[in-house]
Amino acid sequence: MQTTLELYTYEIITKEQTDLIQKAAECLARSFIGVDVSGKWVQEPMVGQLKLSYEDFYKFTKDYLDSTIEQGYCAVARDINNNVVGALAGDTNAPEIIGEDIFEGSFYDMNVILRVLEDVDKRFMEDYKRRNGKEIKDGELLHLFMIGVVAEHDRHKIIQQLVNILITKASSQGVKGILGEATNPKAIRLMEKYHNMKKYEDVEGNYIVHKYQDNSKLNGIPSHVADGTYILFKEI
Repeated sequence: MQTTLELYTYEIITKEQTDLIQKAAECLARSFIGVDVSGKWVQEPMVGQLKLSYEDFYKFTKDYLDSTIEQGYCAVARDINNNVVGALAGDTNAPEIIGEDIFEGSFYDMNVILRVLEDVDKRFMEDYKRRNGKEIKDGELLHLFMIGVVAEHDRHKIIQQLVNILITKASSQGVKGILGEATNPKAIRLMEKYHNMKKYEDVEGNYIVHKYQDNSKLNGIPSHVADGTYILFKEI
C-alpha cells in the first residue's frame, strides 16, 4: 500500500508555471464553492451561504495568485495522474484594510466576506501593535489565505503537508509568525492538531472572532456548521 507521501507530490509553484497557477486557482475555487467527498458536500460556509458562483470565485482566486505568486508561498499537491488535488496560497503582506466595497455585479456579496476578514484582521493588527509597540510590516508574518483540497482520500494529510512546506520556508526566511483567518471549526481543529496554531486571544484574553449570528447576511449559517471567523496565530 502506498503512503500519502508517495500518492501525492508537493511543490511550491513559481510565476513561470502558468498552467499550475491556473490549476491551483481551479482547485481552490472548486473547494470553496463545494466538492462532493464520498457523498458528503463540503464547502466554505460563507461562500455557501452567499451562493457565490464558481466563475466569479475562480477569477478572484486567480487574481490573488497572480499578484502574490512571486513571494513563493503557493504550494500544490498533485496526484499520480498529475492533477492538482490540493492547493495552499499565502503571502507575507501586512494585512490591508480597504474599508469599502470593491466587488460588484454578480460577485457583489464577496464584499460581505471581505468585511468579515477585515474586521478580524483590523482587531488583530490593533492588538499586535499594543503588544509589540509597532505595526506589522510586510515580510513579518506569513498569511495563510486560502487552502483547498478536492482529493477524495487523505485530505487531512494533504493539508498537513502543504502547510508544513510553507511554514518551513517561512521559518527559513526569518518570518516571525503564521496568521490565518479560520472560517469553520474543521479548519481550526486541523491547524491546532497538526501545526499548533491557536485561536488568537487579545490582551484582554478574548478571542478575535466575527460571529456569524451577528451578521445579517451570514446568520443563516447553522451554528453547528460554523459560528464565526477566528484569527489563528503561531509564532515561529
